[in-house]
Amino acid sequence: MTAATSPRLVSVHIYPLKSGRGIDLSESQVEPWGLAGDRRWLLVELDGKCVTQRPEPSMARIVVRYVPGAPGSIAVSADGSPPLTISAPAGDRGAEMLWVTVWASKVLAAAAGEAADEWFSRFLGRPLRLVYLDDPTRRQVDPEFGLPDDRVSFADGFPLLLTTVSSLEALGDWLVEDGSEPVQMNRFRPSAVIAGTPAWAEDDWHRARIGPVTFRVAKPCGRCQITTTDQFTGERGREPLMMLGRRRKFGQQLVFGQNVIPEDPGPGPGLGTIRVGDEVQILE
Repeated sequence: MTAATSPRLVSVHIYPLKSGRGIDLSESQVEPWGLAGDRRWLLVELDGKCVTQRPEPSMARIVVRYVPGAPGSIAVSADGSPPLTISAPAGDRGAEMLWVTVWASKVLAAAAGEAADEWFSRFLGRPLRLVYLDDPTRRQVDPEFGLPDDRVSFADGFPLLLTTVSSLEALGDWLVEDGSEPVQMNRFRPSAVIAGTPAWAEDDWHRARIGPVTFRVAKPCGRCQITTTDQFTGERGREPLMMLGRRRKFGQQLVFGQNVIPEDPGPGPGLGTIRVGDEVQILE
């Protein structure tokens, strides 16, 4: 590729609360388990099972921001609910510890407390609890697709999700040809978005470097009904999932994007910082 068309990182996103609204960033520290602050908070049923936008599309209306100067602590707000600031709990500071379930994995997490539980229970209209992953080294990546030391936060299964602008544009063209409206990239809740590659080129990637950080491609990302949910209003439709079923079905999965795992270069506080504008190198 020429310099004019070389791949670049064009956006970075985190989701402090799993299935809550995302935050757009200009840069982010990459940690072994994902971008700094990504999906460290989780809503769970009283039995510890995770709650997501799949059954609760209105979670898209929950705005979460980290509180400056208070590591891990968040401020939450949503239409019709008063804002609330929630301190980050930790087991070594006396927080109640709960076993929670995120799909096939179980992990210990710190309970946020009664005020947080009441806020989310009131907003979603049923009893729920909020927990925080105070130690992100607890949860292992699916060993079928990762190495023994790979870790992940409360993300579905992998530390980061990469998507490309060209693939979204191709999907949008299919939707328009079918009489539907294109969808925004936020429907796919990516961590990093790359421009300057052919549509669907990411299907063939095995390793890529963004700025100073190298990533292993673990597996394609199978999509669910969250992609049909407007990430501001919580309103749900039928697309783009139906189109993915027609054009991007591989086995039993409807694919958009690639799950990736950062490679650890050695001792240090983090793996490096990725920034909007960084060059992206496809290594293999």
